[in-house]
Amino acid sequence: MTTFYTVLSWLTFFFYWLLIAGVTFRVLMHRRPVTSTMTWLLIIYILPLVGVIAYFAFGELHLGKRRVEHAKQMWPSVVAWLEDLRKCKHIFATSTSDVATPLFQLTAKRQGIKGVKGNKIELLTTCEDSLNSITRDINNARDNIEMVFYIWQSGGLVDEVTDALIRAAKRGVKCRIMVDSAGSWNFFRTNGPNAMRAAGIEFVESLHVNLFRFFLRRMDLRQHRKIVLIDNYISYTGSMNMVDPRYFKQDSGVGQWIDIMVRMEGPVSTTLGMIYAFDWEMETGERHLPPPPDDNIMPCEQESGHTTQVIASGPGFPDELIQQSLITAIYSARKELVLTTPYFVPSDDLAHAISTAAMRGVNVSIIVPRSNDSFLVRWASRSFFTEMLESGVKIFQFEDGLLHTKSVMVDGQLSMVGSVNLDMRSLWLNFEITVVIDDEGFGSDLSIVQYDYIARSTELTINEWEKRPFLNRVLERICYFFSPLL
Repeated sequence: MTTFYTVLSWLTFFFYWLLIAGVTFRVLMHRRPVTSTMTWLLIIYILPLVGVIAYFAFGELHLGKRRVEHAKQMWPSVVAWLEDLRKCKHIFATSTSDVATPLFQLTAKRQGIKGVKGNKIELLTTCEDSLNSITRDINNARDNIEMVFYIWQSGGLVDEVTDALIRAAKRGVKCRIMVDSAGSWNFFRTNGPNAMRAAGIEFVESLHVNLFRFFLRRMDLRQHRKIVLIDNYISYTGSMNMVDPRYFKQDSGVGQWIDIMVRMEGPVSTTLGMIYAFDWEMETGERHLPPPPDDNIMPCEQESGHTTQVIASGPGFPDELIQQSLITAIYSARKELVLTTPYFVPSDDLAHAISTAAMRGVNVSIIVPRSNDSFLVRWASRSFFTEMLESGVKIFQFEDGLLHTKSVMVDGQLSMVGSVNLDMRSLWLNFEITVVIDDEGFGSDLSIVQYDYIARSTELTINEWEKRPFLNRVLERICYFFSPLL
């Protein structure tokens, strides 16, 4: 019997280290940032069994077999659709500004499509303006309405949007809505989805959270895009979820959420529609490709209309393109760079690009909320403040609510607005969307909004920062350890 237990112990020991060695090899073979790789290896070695389980659950990009098959089946149609779109030569920009050219060249190379011109773009600076504008466009819709949001919550002006959607569906408008399962967990436990489905709206729970499939699909991979498409001509995107901030997370202690959206008319809506079609087919298996634009879809003069590019990220889209685009835009800055984000936990490459811009004389400002709704992110982001401040970056802490706006402004000319946070989750994991706008007029509008944020913020000086308590420094470093996983 003693021999049996001895052999069993050695076999257990052998298979344990075989498991650890196998997982280590798997971690090393995946191409990811070195900091992320080292973090996972430390977690696996310090907490062996828990670390292995955590890695298989959250360390790899498991989209799920069904969605992978849908994506493979759709890809030939996407290629053919892009070929047809490229024949519409009148919608593509032939020139861009000096500051925007490197970024537009990058996105054209990696996405296979150039920036489009002739767009009419309006910046909506409050949730009230955004929700009212969406409601008006829904009321005027004639053919189709498509939406995707991370969070959908009833209350306030959102109820007016819902009522407008139900009326549109009843008058024959084809309505398709996709909402993230985790982000809208509470909403799916109300009668809201069923009420819309009863009216004829296709309401889909995206990336359904199912604990029984814990190891078959990564549970924290989320549909984080915010998109509205109406009649294949009008579109919206930005940082706003489908919530009225007066009724959303009022007990979180961070104040009302502050967001912006952009309303767009023109060819950019067609390219945005292709991204929605990809997401919809990946989730449902149903194919609804947007029609190509025609000559009547140019609301602005072809040469003076806002030149725009849409950048999408997530499984099935070009790897690392969001980060590459941000870094390219930052290195293009010559005079001024302003970034707003609720969650500032950048990769090493992105942090280096920002600090380098400040050191070469660019006036760099980062605007973040003083308080946000994530404990880990709040403290992890502060671990980057020393590097930023020492390089000359100005950090402004927004005092008037949770600043949720995600925007980048370069030299008053190149703008980036969308759903992308400056953290590892947005850069490497989630389904995200951002629009790049090469237009001085729009840049001026965005600059006014950003300067208003600065006026409602307190600047953090390096002298003040160096006086923070020692325990704060310890907490920052502990949370920074987890930054590659946030």
